[in-house]
Amino acid sequence: MKNMTMLQYFEWYLPNDGKHWERAAMDAEALAKMGITDVWLPPAYKGFQGINDVGYGVYDMYDLGEFDQKGSIPTKYGPKDEYIAAIKAFHDNGIRVLADVVMNHRMGADHVEIIEADSCANWNRNVVLAEDQTIQAWTGFTFPGRNGKYSNFCWNYTHFDGVDWDDRTKKNGVFRFDGQNWDSNVDFENGNYDYLMGADLDFNNPEVVEEMIHWSKWYFETTGIDGVRLDAVKHISSDFYRHWLSVMRNALGREFFSVGEYWHRDVNKLADYISSCGDMMQLFDVPLHYNFVRASIEGTFFDLRTIFDNTLVSRNPWLSVTFVDNHDSQPGQALESWVQGWFRELAYALILLRRDGIPCVFYGDLKGIPNNGIPPMGTALEKMISIRNTFAYGEQTDYFDFPNVIGWTREAGLAVVMSNGNEGWKHMRLGHHGQVFVDLLGHRTEEIVIDEDGWADFTVNAKSVSVWVPKI
Repeated sequence: MKNMTMLQYFEWYLPNDGKHWERAAMDAEALAKMGITDVWLPPAYKGFQGINDVGYGVYDMYDLGEFDQKGSIPTKYGPKDEYIAAIKAFHDNGIRVLADVVMNHRMGADHVEIIEADSCANWNRNVVLAEDQTIQAWTGFTFPGRNGKYSNFCWNYTHFDGVDWDDRTKKNGVFRFDGQNWDSNVDFENGNYDYLMGADLDFNNPEVVEEMIHWSKWYFETTGIDGVRLDAVKHISSDFYRHWLSVMRNALGREFFSVGEYWHRDVNKLADYISSCGDMMQLFDVPLHYNFVRASIEGTFFDLRTIFDNTLVSRNPWLSVTFVDNHDSQPGQALESWVQGWFRELAYALILLRRDGIPCVFYGDLKGIPNNGIPPMGTALEKMISIRNTFAYGEQTDYFDFPNVIGWTREAGLAVVMSNGNEGWKHMRLGHHGQVFVDLLGHRTEEIVIDEDGWADFTVNAKSVSVWVPKI
């Protein structure tokens, strides 16, 4: 079976030119040849900032760039027909498509409603600071630009738990509507982390659940997507996702890949959420990302043997999606935690060339981030994606026996060695007597010959990684 390799096909600061879907379609063939099997596309529906919205300020999930709403017809990424065309282009090249699904909140309502609410402490949403306040909340969503096409459902305050803005007093806060409780089985940060932003959906309301299922069926049928990336799942009850995934898979008559974003450093939080969802979704391995960050900062003081300690990929490799960085961790974003440049090749080797986990490559590493002055990683990353597709198969043997130089082999003919300190080597067994290996990344120019017992000293430069494969 071919290794699965995901690509997050966007970064936060893409130009607001409505041309991203067009670029994606043109890129599909090259990505397939490189070894990409799955692409995660950004949110395709209309945000409250129109063409300036990255997609997470959700206004209308039925508007995929089709209606004149929020100041534009296309979204930041383009019109609906180009989105559908991009999905087809990926499919024509054998690449599956994951849609970014943001269910937690709505923003940019069409009118305010007068509501009684309790003001809750931001640091602990279970603590009520003031009861029975009369507020004006932006909770009336009628979507006049769409005029009932695809769905007549309109949102009102009964479909939400709370908001973060009182338009009467023009004040921010966390306002929980009277008669409502925050959803259970969410993260315990801030007491209860159901509330994140905007108008927070109440997943205890049967009308909300029914409408989200209706939209999901429409979306799968309309776009032909193959799976989903689920945004901000730690703010949504695991009970809902267990139900939603079951209903959707039964309705579609097939399994589909689903990966959730649960942003937390504690692997136990992630493992518990997966379990409470009935092991029905993968999660991104946020703890591994933070191990990469720490390793890049500490340099030679970091013990590479511990790089997978307390990570999801070590705890539950089949339900872990590994990554180096993403649109939230890139410079300038709320969760900024960028892996330093010198360590990025090492980090990608650790997710792309090993047996466990499903690796997700970041668009910013493949294409660069002009807004931050960050260039593409270049041929090294492209080569590792290709190497994963060709050589990263079979039994894996680890040589994690020195704090600054580690390595591993794969039975199909791959030896990886990396150093976060000085130039070094790793004595590893691979191949057969007389077989010649070369470093496909080109960091080392010598050829390594396997000895009569099947062993060799595979070398690596200081603060570098080398990927050794049989010479053709």
